[in-house]
Amino acid sequence: MMQTLTRGVLAALLVIAAAATAAAQTTPASRAIDRANMDTTCLACQDFYEYANGGWQTRATIPAAYAVWGSFQQLSDKNEAVVHDILEDAAKRAPTARAGSNLWKIGTFYGTCMDSSRIEAMGRTPLQPTLDAIAAITTREQLSRSFGDLDQRAGLAPFGIGAAQDPKSSVDMIAQAGQGGLGMPERDYYLRTDEKSKALQGRYVEHVARTFVLLGESDADAQRDAARVMALETRLASGSMPRVAMRDPNAVYHKMSLTEFQALAPHVDMTRYLQDVGAKHVTVVNVRQPDFFRTLDTLVATVPLEDWKAYLRWRAANTSMPALSSAFVNQAFSWSQNLTGAKELRPRWKRCLGATEAVLGEAVGELYVARTFTPAAKARALAMVNNLRDALRERIGQLGWMSDSTKRMALVKLDAFTRKIGYPDKWRDYSALRVKRGAYAENLLAANRWGTARQWAKLGKPVDRTEWGMIPPTVNAYYSPTLNEIVFPAGILQPPFYDPTADDAVNYGGMGAVIGHEMTHGFDDQGRQFDAAGNLRDWWTSQDAAAYKARAQLVSDQFDRYTVIDSATHVNGKLTLGENIADLGGLTIAYAAFQKSLAGKPRPAKIDGFTPEQRFFLSWAQVWREASRPEAERVQVNTNPHAPARWRVNGPLSNMPEFARAFSCSPGDPMVRRDSIRAQIW
Repeated sequence: MMQTLTRGVLAALLVIAAAATAAAQTTPASRAIDRANMDTTCLACQDFYEYANGGWQTRATIPAAYAVWGSFQQLSDKNEAVVHDILEDAAKRAPTARAGSNLWKIGTFYGTCMDSSRIEAMGRTPLQPTLDAIAAITTREQLSRSFGDLDQRAGLAPFGIGAAQDPKSSVDMIAQAGQGGLGMPERDYYLRTDEKSKALQGRYVEHVARTFVLLGESDADAQRDAARVMALETRLASGSMPRVAMRDPNAVYHKMSLTEFQALAPHVDMTRYLQDVGAKHVTVVNVRQPDFFRTLDTLVATVPLEDWKAYLRWRAANTSMPALSSAFVNQAFSWSQNLTGAKELRPRWKRCLGATEAVLGEAVGELYVARTFTPAAKARALAMVNNLRDALRERIGQLGWMSDSTKRMALVKLDAFTRKIGYPDKWRDYSALRVKRGAYAENLLAANRWGTARQWAKLGKPVDRTEWGMIPPTVNAYYSPTLNEIVFPAGILQPPFYDPTADDAVNYGGMGAVIGHEMTHGFDDQGRQFDAAGNLRDWWTSQDAAAYKARAQLVSDQFDRYTVIDSATHVNGKLTLGENIADLGGLTIAYAAFQKSLAGKPRPAKIDGFTPEQRFFLSWAQVWREASRPEAERVQVNTNPHAPARWRVNGPLSNMPEFARAFSCSPGDPMVRRDSIRAQIW
């Protein structure tokens, strides 16, 4: 499900810089079921992930710049090669292109990012205006009034405010405010007291101190200021809402007037903040985490001013590191290795590709689609989406645990799904985005301001239901609960997920299950709370809601028992519940659609010794194959709503009698759950 609160271009670039998900080599994705990737010495009914992927897992080498390597990364790498060619071509043509055109902006922006000599010569100079503004703060009142200006410069405020749909009135765009301000991945990284967490906290403080040295501080001052930052961020973390709690959409809905919001945090000048970011007409705000803003208010009122100024200097450097000289880039990478385990920094062109997509993604996507995505491919994908929708409609009608009244409402919601395939019908307008030859950091700052202004301009206007939350080259898909839409970018509609030359079993087990997954998100433990119009509204009978929760609890309990890395580290069944429900539902729906596609036709022959049903499940498993570094696995378990790959495969399959029949599994086999603990929802 999509995030509804964003922090701008600079924050996006920081994520790109830390992700370490680009490789220095290109490996073509498998186009069908490859026996060489399997380990048939492992029994399918014992550990299907190992059976389907054991051969690949044994041979897999994670490229040095990667934290994770698998089907998604292989295909992303292939797409990046296409985009790289587009960007290099744009950079060559920019000098003669029409100034201000999308091609000119793409080529110019990418070119300034690739100009490493100029960036190196600039050093930390691009930061100086922001550092000067922080140095000029001498009173708490000035601190309180500074957050908007500093957010405009580099996304420095310790909270996020943006324009978003009103979850309970989805036709309206309102302001939405949420917690933020942390340099480590999430709150628990600050609050855990085990030895591994303490060691990571120590390395984070070292990273902050080294960054202060790069800003010109002495070692002693840097250590002092790093301790200040850690203390302040820890207090922000202690006031933050846990990830699992935020999964309840009602728990993060607190709509109030601007006056009430200001009263929540009287020492933070919210009115001035909104004026500085160009949102002076805001009158109501959905405050997602009121307790966080109460904590923030206390900190602004009581924490020494010099501590706050040290924190803001750190934020300025941290958000800007990808745009600065190699000393800053290398320091950021050194810290990120603690979270990703990556051995090498990505090549500059890959980092600049990510930056260009973050700023001009749809302009780049339009060129990508022209090269790679045909009308025929879009038609095939839409046909599969429609087949999956029909299968889900039938499944809902057959549910024995759901009343007719709730079924009717579920079908209304299903029929209201908006289906977006490949690319937007209307491309984003970049005419107001200022790009110029010269300093890369200036272009990033201009992009941040443009993006902020573009978001706030949505207030008071009809929701733009043509807008996309992903760009076409993305190897991913999503469901939006407030828009009630399923979206499949062109980037994922190719092998190994969808292959027009492969048999239906492979395509339904791959892309079909992905489509079913996104559809099921409309009815997972979060999505089911939104109606057909995208409003947060309870449309379930109390009996049906109780039955659903009992079935969902089975899924949560199952995943709580799975371990990762070592016997002490478990998957978080509550954090991953929505994705696990979507995997189980999506696979169930895809299998039903696949079986329907076989009806009335001669039974397909075995291929490579496997029946169509077996190939369906093998396709599912091989799509999710993945090799991860231990550091990345720990971050995933702590922060990611998706379960690790092995359990994304084995978890849902162990609940499916169809799988057990396909591989002749027996009761008592590890891949077969007893009826009393078998989860079945959709």
